[in-house]
Amino acid sequence: IVVLSGSPRKGANTDTMVEAFAETAREGGNTVEVIRVAGKKIAGCLGCQYCFAHEGTCVQKDDMAGVIESLKDADMVVFASPIYWFDITAQEKAAIDRLYAFGATGFPFTKTALLLDSHSEGVYDAAIAMYKSTCAYCKWEDQGIVTISGMTERDSMASSPKLEGARKTHGNRCWWKILAVLTKRNADCHATMLQRTIPVC
Repeated sequence: IVVLSGSPRKGANTDTMVEAFAETAREGGNTVEVIRVAGKKIAGCLGCQYCFAHEGTCVQKDDMAGVIESLKDADMVVFASPIYWFDITAQEKAAIDRLYAFGATGFPFTKTALLLDSHSEGVYDAAIAMYKSTCAYCKWEDQGIVTISGMTERDSMASSPKLEGARKTHGNRCWWKILAVLTKRNADCHATMLQRTIPVC
């Protein structure tokens, strides 16, 4: 599992949410790599289609090349971002746009999930709509969407009832179980296991 985290605020609420997810996923036997795309030099897609003529290699030489390499071995990708002005961050969007390079070769992953946090409630529509449309177009299998509001301070997530409830809840209705117990490679890396549950967010 690769998590693309788009928060430019290191150690703040989105990072706390991502680490809670990653911890539970690892406990379930999954390998998880968290990539803070907001801390990397990733330019926006130029739409030049150089990648289509060069087997998915982008004409821009920046940190996205390393992200692409990590994604080539992923069974699942989790997009994580705070909501800034009614949508995901510009840093997260730039990384997502650069996934266009896979259009030439096909996406190596088929399962995705979305983690969002925000100050206010009712601000998720644009981010969720874009995510669902992308899943439909790219034929990604959505494994769940988590939204946590009330992030009024830098460390609000740590004391969020939703986060604590997820950590303490047992059984299939735990949010992190929905996202964490999803894909797990077996010893020969060919078979995968998938457990689908009903999101409660």
